[in-house]
Amino acid sequence: MKPFSDLGLSPQLLQAIHQMGYEEATDIQAETIPNTISGKDLIGQAQTGTGKTAAFGIPLVERIDTQNDSIQALVIAPTRELAIQVAEELNRIGQFKRVRALPVYGGQDIDRQIRALKKRPQVIVGTPGRLQDHLRRKTIRLQNIQIVVLDEADEMLNMGFIEDIEAILAQAPTERQTLLFSATMPDQIRKLANKFMIDPMQVKVKAKEVTMPNIEQSFIELAPNQKFDVLCNLLDIQSPELAIVFGRTKKRVDELTEALNKRGYAAEGLHGDLNQSRRDTVVRRFKEGTIDIMVATDVAARGLDISGVTHVYNFDIPQEPESYVHRIGRTGRAGKTGVAITFVSYREMDHLRYIERMTKKKIKREAIPTINEALEGQQFTAMENLRSTVEEKNYGSYRELAKKLLDEHDSIALVAAALKMLTKEPNKTKVSLSDLNAPGRLRTPKRKTERQTFPKTKRNTGKGGSYASGKQKNRFFDKKKKSKNR
Repeated sequence: MKPFSDLGLSPQLLQAIHQMGYEEATDIQAETIPNTISGKDLIGQAQTGTGKTAAFGIPLVERIDTQNDSIQALVIAPTRELAIQVAEELNRIGQFKRVRALPVYGGQDIDRQIRALKKRPQVIVGTPGRLQDHLRRKTIRLQNIQIVVLDEADEMLNMGFIEDIEAILAQAPTERQTLLFSATMPDQIRKLANKFMIDPMQVKVKAKEVTMPNIEQSFIELAPNQKFDVLCNLLDIQSPELAIVFGRTKKRVDELTEALNKRGYAAEGLHGDLNQSRRDTVVRRFKEGTIDIMVATDVAARGLDISGVTHVYNFDIPQEPESYVHRIGRTGRAGKTGVAITFVSYREMDHLRYIERMTKKKIKREAIPTINEALEGQQFTAMENLRSTVEEKNYGSYRELAKKLLDEHDSIALVAAALKMLTKEPNKTKVSLSDLNAPGRLRTPKRKTERQTFPKTKRNTGKGGSYASGKQKNRFFDKKKKSKNR
């Protein structure tokens, strides 16, 4: 890694970078920043979590002429969430240089965006559909564009935006710099690069650099109709502070969310069919800890920057290794450890091995948790909650009541009753998951696609006290198991 001071940046940018807490450039930043400042077209192959937004954002802001109040740079992103996140980071990078970035995306009042455009931002970050809308209205003009960035190009391909992107690029000046970032490089992305880029430099982050060693990765092999009960048992055993459950489809997310709430967990769903206001509410509640489980599709979770996610559950195995890396990268951030567990059916084992080969990471097998382990997990959480309340000494007004009860009952009986009241016992409420046995398809190279089965689910848990960490509980269970074996 290189210090940013070695990359030829202006004092205003170095000041902003320092204030943002960046110390050294990541590999992709060290390679991308100098070459982008020099004006070269560039293709960067990198996933979320490698620092790619700053990799293109720092040189983009550096190249902006603050004396020119026209739109000089355009970033095209696949989702509203990513557009907002990128614009926020560009504004932080440009705070001392006084460079302004504006996000434009569907779901927000277009008249509000038009009013914001009149304040003359130098950078526009937008989703393809809304950008096309502004171009048709002539509320955004591209004649002075010097830099175009395509962020997460493979996702835009998957979402059917390639024709929109080509139409947008066709309206930008031919004398411009183009940067393209993508986790994968399918043929259509390469064709797009060949059509709109001039002799681009290629920067690729190796798989070993993005598999995140601070994440404890494991899988559970099980039948599709076991998934939901196993998920609930894991939630009861591990008591995650913040968890994301990934489902493959919007319908799966809706059913998982409903089913989890029926079981008494605090869960909200996030997918592309939600309006912007609803999406913002879900993300805000998750960040604030009002809910502790978010059920999401891959696309909806793109660009989410949420600290404190302790667990990721892949209810459906992702189709691509890059999606797997992106999903588990929601946890284990800022030097903290995280847990990622993937549910795999017998038919999906070959696909899991393919993910292991591509990510160069062996994923540990775990046994299916039992209902008794789930109960023990909740009992342990109740015990920790009771212990922490005692240690905090905030029970003064209850002392007289306690004395009265001790005159009537044995102390052990009273503590046992308190623990029983605090324990969230496993809920076996029946839930309906309509596509539990619906067929799906996985794309594993070098073999024909196989028929798969996939289910759906959801969760919700109240906050009430401190949670014991998964590792603490594992030590607790290990001791119990050893004592039983003696």
